[in-house]
Amino acid sequence: MSLSSALNVAQSSLSATSLQSSIVSRNVAGASDPNFGRKAGLQITTYGGAVKIASIGRAMDAVLFAGKIAATSAATSQQAIVDGLDQLENTVNDPELNQSLAAKLGALTNALQQYGVTPDDPLLAQEVLTRAHDIATSLNQASAAISEVRKQADADMTESVGHVNSLLAEFETNNADIIKGTKAGRDITDLLDTRERILSQLSEEMGISTSTRGDNDMVIYTDSGVTLFETVPRSVTMAPSFALGPGSVGASVFVDGVPVTGASNGAIMPIKSGKIYGSSVIRDDVAVTYQRQVDEIARGLIEVFAETDQTAVPPAVPTKLAGLFTTGTAAMLPSGVAVNGIAAAIRVNPAADPTQGGNLDRIRDGGLAGAAYVYNTTGEAGFSDRIQGMLDELNAQRNFDPSAKADPSNSLAGFASSSVGWLEAERQTATTTLGYSAALLQRTTESLSNAMGVNIDEEMTLMMELERSYAASSNLISTIDRMLESLLQAVR
Repeated sequence: MSLSSALNVAQSSLSATSLQSSIVSRNVAGASDPNFGRKAGLQITTYGGAVKIASIGRAMDAVLFAGKIAATSAATSQQAIVDGLDQLENTVNDPELNQSLAAKLGALTNALQQYGVTPDDPLLAQEVLTRAHDIATSLNQASAAISEVRKQADADMTESVGHVNSLLAEFETNNADIIKGTKAGRDITDLLDTRERILSQLSEEMGISTSTRGDNDMVIYTDSGVTLFETVPRSVTMAPSFALGPGSVGASVFVDGVPVTGASNGAIMPIKSGKIYGSSVIRDDVAVTYQRQVDEIARGLIEVFAETDQTAVPPAVPTKLAGLFTTGTAAMLPSGVAVNGIAAAIRVNPAADPTQGGNLDRIRDGGLAGAAYVYNTTGEAGFSDRIQGMLDELNAQRNFDPSAKADPSNSLAGFASSSVGWLEAERQTATTTLGYSAALLQRTTESLSNAMGVNIDEEMTLMMELERSYAASSNLISTIDRMLESLLQAVR
C-alpha cells in the first residue's frame, strides 16, 4: 500500500470514528427519554480500504411497539372507568358510616318499628320524619352526584377530542418530514422518535392501529378500523352535552363523520379502548344504570308509603295516591317501570312536616293525600295499623325495572342492597382489570425499552473502543507524516 493510500485510509477512519462518537453522544443524551430509539451508524468499506458511515439507523421493534400502544389504550380506558366508579362510590361511602341509601332505608325502618310500638309518642314520630328527610335528601344528592360524574366524563371526552386533533396536526407535519427525509436519504431517526411519541400520546386518547407504506409514510386507524390519518388528518368532532338528563345518552364522537362512540346511538364501528372510550362507558352506561337504580329506589319509596282511598266501596278499586314521599304531585307512578329523574325530585310530603304547616300525626293516621285517605278515623292515640301497614309494604316483595340491573324482584331494602352490591362489583371488576392492564403495559414497555432503548454501560464501552480507534488512526497519520518527511529529506 502506498503512503498516500494509507493516509487516505487513516483520515477516513478518523472521520468515521468522529461521526460514531457523535452518535454515541446522542444515545447517552437520549437515554432518559422513553421515546428515544438507540442510534447506530452503518459503516462500510470503500475502494482502497477507506471507511465511511453510509447511514444512521435506529433500533426498533414494530411488534412490541404495537403491543405497547394497545396496552396504553387499554390501561387509560380502564383508568377512566375506575375513576368514574370511584366518584359514584362516594354515594355509598364507607359502609361503617351508614351513609348508603340501603343504610338510610334501614334507619327509616327502625324508626317506624319504634314508632309502631308507641304510636302516641311525638318524639318517635319526629324521628320517622327526620329519617324520611334523610333518605329523600340522600336520593337528591345521589342523583346530583351521578349527574356531575356524567358531566365530567362528557367534559373529559371533549378535551380528549381536542387533544386528538392537535396530535393529528402535529403528526401530519412530522410524517411529511419523514417522507421527504427518506426520499432524500437524510437521517430521520429523530423524526421517527417524535412520531412514536405522538402515537403513544394518541393511543392514550383512543385505541389505534397503524400501517406503514413506501417512503415510511404511515396511515393511522382507530382500533375499530375507521381511518384516522391518511396523508391528511381526518376530522374528529364531538358536540358537548351541556345538559345530560337522567337516562339520556350524550353526544357521540365522530371521526370523519363516522360515529365511533355510543353503540346505543347507532355507532357501528365503536372504538374499544382509550380515555374517550372509558369516559363514554361511564357517561352512557355505568352512570345511566346507577341513576336508574337510584330512581327505582325513589319510586319504590313513593309506592311503599302511598295511601289508599278509605272511602271506596267494593267492588270499586280504591285509588292510591302518594303519601309520606312525593315528587310534588299526588299521582302514583307505574309499578315496575323506571321513571327517569324521580330521585332528584323526591321529597317528604309537606303535610307531615310541622315546619311546613303539616301534622306529624298524619304519619300514623294517614290523610297526607287528603281527607278520604285517613286510616285512623276515630283519632285513637294508640292507633298503629297504618304504621304496621307501611312496615309490611317495606318488607313486601315488589317488581323493579330489569334494566336497572339490580335484583328485579325483591323488597325495597333488598333492591337497595343489591344496588350497592352491583356498584361495588363493577368497581372491583374494573379495578382488577386495570391492574392487569397496567401490568401488561409495564411489561411491554420494559421489553420495548430493552429492545430499542439505550444502555449507558454499553455506550460507554463503545466510546472507549472508538477512542482507541481514534488514537490508532492518529498514530498512523503521525507515522506516515514522519515517513514522508524522511523521504523528502532523502530526496533533497
